[in-house]
Amino acid sequence: MKRTSIGLAVALAGFALSVMHTAAADWSPQLAAQYLDGRQKEWFAWKPAMSANGPCVSCHTGMTYLLARPILRRALNESQPTEYERGLMARLRTNVGDKPKGALLEVETIFTALFLAEQDRASRAASPETRKAFDGMWSLQSQDGPAAGGWRWYAADLDPWEHKGSALYGAGLAALALGSAPGDVRASADAQTRALTSYLAASLTNDKPLHDRLAVLWASSRFEAALPAAARAALVAEVMARQSSDGGWTAEALGPWMAHADAPPRTGSGSYATAFTTYVLQRAGVPSSNPGLVRARTWLSGRQDPATGAWPDVSMNKRRPAGSMEALFMQDAATAFAAMALLEDGR
Repeated sequence: MKRTSIGLAVALAGFALSVMHTAAADWSPQLAAQYLDGRQKEWFAWKPAMSANGPCVSCHTGMTYLLARPILRRALNESQPTEYERGLMARLRTNVGDKPKGALLEVETIFTALFLAEQDRASRAASPETRKAFDGMWSLQSQDGPAAGGWRWYAADLDPWEHKGSALYGAGLAALALGSAPGDVRASADAQTRALTSYLAASLTNDKPLHDRLAVLWASSRFEAALPAAARAALVAEVMARQSSDGGWTAEALGPWMAHADAPPRTGSGSYATAFTTYVLQRAGVPSSNPGLVRARTWLSGRQDPATGAWPDVSMNKRRPAGSMEALFMQDAATAFAAMALLEDGR
């Protein structure tokens, strides 16, 4: 009888270890990092992204890489930033506080404030470079009219980051930057902060894409004034109500979006929509045990392509030649947010 109990205990322990191994092996941070690094290698060599100061820091491939790669680095016990992290940050640091005028001026200025603030986050005081970045960001804040308190954002009729209403998404990232900054930055920007919170309150209407409103929910994880508690709870409830039965979210659920006649067909939940939504909900404090989040993480953990390390996704805007740089933009962002969402949960 005693031997039987011991044998049963050993068997159960072996089964538990097997389950743990399976859960740990359902996706690979190493493969995700390799995919993202490989895409940056291509991006750094791609002529349309080049400039004298380094490659463009795009919403889809650059910003998401700078968000995800440090998290993956820590998970993989890597000691140093990659050459691509250093290269993108060097581009953002160029002309900090006084970026040259151009279509991407506000985008790059907000990104610079966001990522420099993140580097200073553990400090009591911002570095001179970070203070310059915020000075530059505030200098571009709209002063009057319906856009007062927000920023102009690059619009190329491209969903989900560059459409005519993307100013709300940009303001959400600016609020995230402010919430990430040391206290002296926030203390010196009282008037600008009030203008920003007023803009967000006036802009968070249900006709705006849920994707862009999620950016404000994300910002509230660092800057509570971006979204009062009641509005935060209502937005979380709306997001959960739009979850698909399979545990993911469709791109359409994060709309409304423009119609794109040449967009590739999309069926079912999408990798980017699910990854971005899951990550934001976790950052906003939705409990890890929430059944909707459990189903979302299960959906994500089973969708990584073992051959490429990526979470596959396609453009919302137009069909792209297979293998082209543009064909993988949505996949780049999906992979970054999927890795962050799963690591946020400790997987």
